[in-house]
Amino acid sequence: MSAASQPDRDLEAWFRLAHAPGVGRSAARALLAAFGSASAVLAAPPAARRAVVPERVAAALEQVALEQADALQAVQRWLAEDPAHQVITLGDTRYPPALLQTADPPVLLYADGDPTVLARPSIAIVGSRHATPAGLQHARAFAQELAAAGWTVVSGLARGIDAAAHEGALQGQGLTAAVVGTGLDTVYPTAHRALARRIADRGVVISEFAPGTPPLAAHFPQRNRIIAGSCAGVLVVEAALQSGSLITARMAAEAGREVFALPGSIDSPQSRGCHALIKQGAKLVETLEDILDELAPGGAARRPSGDVADRDGTLDREEADEGGAAASDPVLRALGHDPATLDALCARLGWPVPELSARLLELELRGDVARLPGGLYQRTRRG
Repeated sequence: MSAASQPDRDLEAWFRLAHAPGVGRSAARALLAAFGSASAVLAAPPAARRAVVPERVAAALEQVALEQADALQAVQRWLAEDPAHQVITLGDTRYPPALLQTADPPVLLYADGDPTVLARPSIAIVGSRHATPAGLQHARAFAQELAAAGWTVVSGLARGIDAAAHEGALQGQGLTAAVVGTGLDTVYPTAHRALARRIADRGVVISEFAPGTPPLAAHFPQRNRIIAGSCAGVLVVEAALQSGSLITARMAAEAGREVFALPGSIDSPQSRGCHALIKQGAKLVETLEDILDELAPGGAARRPSGDVADRDGTLDREEADEGGAAASDPVLRALGHDPATLDALCARLGWPVPELSARLLELELRGDVARLPGGLYQRTRRG
């Protein structure tokens, strides 16, 4: 490696610090705090490192195992494959700011896509891999509305609720991030390869595990702390009592994040985890407002900045103000003064569901529409 460029040497230093057997994240961060950079850690005399961490940890950095050298070459090959492939260090300006404020941030992150989507207001949606049809529908709908309101939707690319959350965010023409428990040259489950590609194109897929890392059971709880730490809050949609989603919720609470849970039938095993969270203090969620009302006081955006737009993007501020909304807005005209379902409004307007849902959300946030039990919408102002 003597002829390597400076970026290559920096990558080697970060890689050795992050992945040397026997070092661990806590010791790596302590060394970084003491010496200022990964390169400085490795350049320091062994005695200086031993003053910061136990001798066995310091010794682990003194030799590069053959397996670690091979793994570094695999990372370099992966980086060369695509400009969207990136390595983000703990000191990088692209590092997710919320994750940086947690107790156990990864030393390295591998990213496929645009990692800056996690610098935006973000919320995680997680839940059962064995979700019911209703649970999948709820996950998609909440993700779609959150994405349309300007939030990055974060989940774990697993079957069930995770996949539905990613799909909903993509349908809402918003941003989504998948945090995975494998190297980014592997998609698990393999059935989600196309979904992972769409997420990388629209947002980012990230992992703290180097390319070449297979799906191992112990990696997924570690992945969950990144999901929890990257967000302002976590919404759990269907979870059994013994569920990884409850681990994510616990980690979110420990990190000072908000925890939300969707209630369900008392007869459904997939609702018991959510009910347990609600008993423990999680906020019960029925509508998007239940989430936004909790998070907005902290300064998170309730919706993207800019003018309210109709389905053609032509409705300006004057048209959108309270006095003229009913006369000029086609959704309010279609809604009339009696409650109506989303399906009924779709039939009246001929609009696609994602488009209509996004517009209803804008009207709801503006106070012109209220969401009622049973999936009904109603005008709140006469005009």
